[in-house]
Formats: sequence, C-alpha cells, structure tokens
Amino acid sequence: MADVHSTATRSYNMSQIKGKDTKPELVVRQYLHGQGLRFRLHQKELPGKPDIVLPRYRTAVFVHGCFWHGHEGCRYFVTPKTRTDFWMNKIGRNVANDLKQQAELATLGWKVVTIWECELKTHRRQETLAALVDNITGPPDSAALAT
Repeated sequence: MADVHSTATRSYNMSQIKGKDTKPELVVRQYLHGQGLRFRLHQKELPGKPDIVLPRYRTAVFVHGCFWHGHEGCRYFVTPKTRTDFWMNKIGRNVANDLKQQAELATLGWKVVTIWECELKTHRRQETLAALVDNITGPPDSAALAT
C-alpha cells in the first residue's frame, strides 16, 4: 500500500513531532504544579532522561505517546500499513529501552511512574492525574500507576 503523502510531505510531518514539551507532558506538568508539587525536567544524569523528576519524592515520571512506545491494547497504537518492519523494529527498541531505563531507575532507588497519552484524554484526565498525585505523595512502595 502506498503512502497517502509524498515523501517530502511525510518527511516534514515527521520532523514536526516533538520529543519533549509535548501537549500530554504539559498537561501533567501544569496539574502537578497546581497541586504544589515542584519538579525538574529531563534530568540528563538519570537513565532515560525522565520527562518529570520530583527529587523530594524520589519519583521519575515518563509521559509516553501510545504509538511511539507501543502501548499494548490501546486504540491509539496502530501498526503502520507501510514500512511495517521498520516501524515495529523502532517501536520494539523504544519498548526495550523503556524497560531497561525503568529497571535502572528502580535499582537507583527511584519510583518510576508511566503515564500514557490515552490516559490524558478528556474523559479520563482528572482520574489519571489525581491517581498520579496519590502515587507520587504516597508511600515509596505504592505502585498503582507504575508500569
């Protein structure tokens, strides 16, 4: 099946996809700040450069896009119809890197929380964000959202 866009158009579209400061990430940051939680962004010295780091709670938060991180069972993760092998290998590497980085953070004593893009859709947002704050401020072994 041929791509519906020209090579130049597809290249431009892909170049506009951001790696940080995405809309879902901004939603989480704004909510956490509104709850009085202070954080750092994209800490280079931590494995995986977590999107949000709350040093006081020793918690690292990753805000993952469902497509880019292969969210199993999610309606927003759809196998591409063109260049399927390339995309599945790329997403597979992303998933493997995510698991490795989460394990490294846990070994260093960090609580790791992953928020998926689909969990921040309007109908689930408030519930997800409230659970996130509970998870962050709760006891260190609280892993309700950690995946």
